[in-house]
Amino acid sequence: MKFLVDAQLPRQLVTLLTSAGHDAVHTSSFPLGNRTPDSVIATRADREDRVVITKDRDFWVSHVIKKCPKSLLLVATGNTTNKALLEIFAAHVDDVIELLESCTVVEMGRDRLIGHASQDPESGETP
Repeated sequence: MKFLVDAQLPRQLVTLLTSAGHDAVHTSSFPLGNRTPDSVIATRADREDRVVITKDRDFWVSHVIKKCPKSLLLVATGNTTNKALLEIFAAHVDDVIELLESCTVVEMGRDRLIGHASQDPESGETP
């Protein structure tokens, strides 16, 4: 799976994901670095078929309203150390991948994963 890691999350997350066999990039590697606007991040993620990983709930609003980004992993762990965050990811990466295969948004908390299936824009129902 391909991921785009947002600015509030550590670059080490890219290392963790790539060592697990995934393709991951961090916003710090973009020309504007961590100042890259959310709209540019979302558009680039969709163009490159990447899941945005973020703590920024504005991406969820954009996903619901504009369907951009198409796929999102929302980190809802609250304040935590980078070490603890990476441990949570390491423990749940396979479960996250499985959920992302059927859901467009996954919320990851300290002790829970919640998948949100996409809705059919015509009917508003989950397919």
